[in-house]
Amino acid sequence: MTDPIADYLTRLRNAIKARHRVIEIPASNVKKEMTKVLFDKGYILNYKFEDDGVQGKIKIALKYNSRTKEPAIIKLERISKPGLRKYAGAGELPRVLNGLGIAIISTSKGIMTDKEARTQHIGGEILCHVY
Repeated sequence: MTDPIADYLTRLRNAIKARHRVIEIPASNVKKEMTKVLFDKGYILNYKFEDDGVQGKIKIALKYNSRTKEPAIIKLERISKPGLRKYAGAGELPRVLNGLGIAIISTSKGIMTDKEARTQHIGGEILCHVY
């Protein structure tokens, strides 16, 4: 596998389309931090890190609207790819859906949303857009 972040996003995307409630994804530190950001911003219901063996797993409970059964995550889009990395300074960070979505940024202070990076005046690699 050449791009584990794209694999993470694809597994989430496929599970949402198949209307799964819980999915398991192989763990890494970046994926764990991205999962924490998604949980903090209300895009997933819950998560659990399981350490079994070398790599471990992330169990994610997906969030759906109780009445309409629509998923909380409508679109996951990978921005920075291994072949073409996308970086932005604090002033050029993107606004996703005019502020309704989030961009997950990898900065020198860790993985955070575009809004948090703007308030701390730091830029970084734009990993993905979520809305």
